[in-house]
Amino acid sequence: MTTIPRSPRLLVLSSALLAVAGAALLGMPHGQEPTAPTTASTAHTATDSSSAATPLPASDPTAAAAASATPAASTPSAVESALPPHGEGVAGDRAIQRNLEAAWPADLPAADERELLTAGRALLRADATGVGREKWPGVFGDSEAVAPAFATARFRIQAAIARRDGSPTKAVVHLVWAGMDRGGTFTDLRITDWHFTRTNTLKGASTWTPQPRT
Repeated sequence: MTTIPRSPRLLVLSSALLAVAGAALLGMPHGQEPTAPTTASTAHTATDSSSAATPLPASDPTAAAAASATPAASTPSAVESALPPHGEGVAGDRAIQRNLEAAWPADLPAADERELLTAGRALLRADATGVGREKWPGVFGDSEAVAPAFATARFRIQAAIARRDGSPTKAVVHLVWAGMDRGGTFTDLRITDWHFTRTNTLKGASTWTPQPRT
């Protein structure tokens, strides 16, 4: 279900993305039209409860303060590198990934981070497009009961990181993604979190188990 971010980490993520947008707009020469809409204009609520997205809060005062405090880019090339063009592909996604990694330095072993990122990406794709929901019956339950809200062909994960979630046995995967909903509206910079807990298998090994979305 689409909701306003409630966790401090989601607020910081939203603030970071809005700060990038603010830096780009402040760096535009006077009188020049911006080449891409602001984050607020790209974030729309999903049309179906099966969407895992949390749109960026345009009115959040913390995000607005972060954006206004960001120094302006000094050259056009700096502006272009700071703000990915709206609807752009891999080139824009790399900038978002760098911002995520800068906002939250890595704090998990490399093997755990890889496992979490693989699972988080697959869970998001399953939630948004319906592909692969049967792999996680404990998360999605009756996957046939909820129709997918986004088209598989127009779904793209723009950036993702995995970090601890307040405990060595808990972790969260932060994802930024883009997609076209069933109404034909394409939006990017959507935000989704998937939470995991570390559990032990019968053979004594440990693995990360996704938690159902609430």
